Amino acid sequence: MSEAKRRYADILEQFPIELQRPMLLLVDAMMERARDEFAVRREEFDKLRSAIVELVEAQKRTEERVGGLERAMAELAQAQKRTEERVGGLERAIDALAQAQKRTEERVGGLEHAMVELAQAQKRTEERVGGLEHAMDELAQVQKRFEKHFRMQIGALGSRWGIKTEESFRSAVEGILSEDFGLHVERYIEYDKQGEAFGRPEPIEIDVLIRNGKTTAIEIKASMSRYDVDAFGKKIVFYEKRNQVKVDRKLIITPMLDYRATELVALLGMKVYTSCYDWADEEVG
Repeated sequence: MSEAKRRYADILEQFPIELQRPMLLLVDAMMERARDEFAVRREEFDKLRSAIVELVEAQKRTEERVGGLERAMAELAQAQKRTEERVGGLERAIDALAQAQKRTEERVGGLEHAMVELAQAQKRTEERVGGLEHAMDELAQVQKRFEKHFRMQIGALGSRWGIKTEESFRSAVEGILSEDFGLHVERYIEYDKQGEAFGRPEPIEIDVLIRNGKTTAIEIKASMSRYDVDAFGKKIVFYEKRNQVKVDRKLIITPMLDYRATELVALLGMKVYTSCYDWADEEVG
């Protein structure tokens, strides 16, 4: 085999097997035609050979690119498969979520129904409470009228009983002071025509003890309220003004002093004794 044929054989081996024979025939035909018809010079023949070599190289590059494309397509197919698997997982998750949403809607529907029933029950309860409030208001009015009537009755009874009680208590205290301690308390009584003490005309009564040149005003009561303390103070002022004297001591003898009167007692400079014996012991001791 000549050197030229070997080169042609090497070139043809670069082609796919199915193209080698057609290419060989094509080359032979072209060479034969070139020799016979055109008497192709050697230089032109070399150019043809170079073109064939370039064609083979281009074919090789094409096959390499096709191989790369095939690999890329295989990778793309794998990626597509993984994507489909992930999409399938998402579809299953969406189905599960849809089922959960359906169950949630059913539960919400049940809650809405329960809320409607609860609202109706609340409305009925409010209506009943409203009725009870109305009844309670009426009962409160009845109670208020009863208490007012009761206080009026008790007040009238207490007034009659209280006067007798105060008189008995004062008489008992005055008797003890006189008989046991020799202290004679005088009852000062004067009618306040101008209403200087209380803003209206009325008699002013106050117990007074004058001993060793000192004047002591004494209020003897079974119980003392804040009003009673204030009234005692006004009586003392009236007594001092009318008699042009200064009361040295202001005493209250009572077993029961309203706690709300304590501050006023201190403000007016008074002293409280719950027992006449306590004061008498100090006075004669």
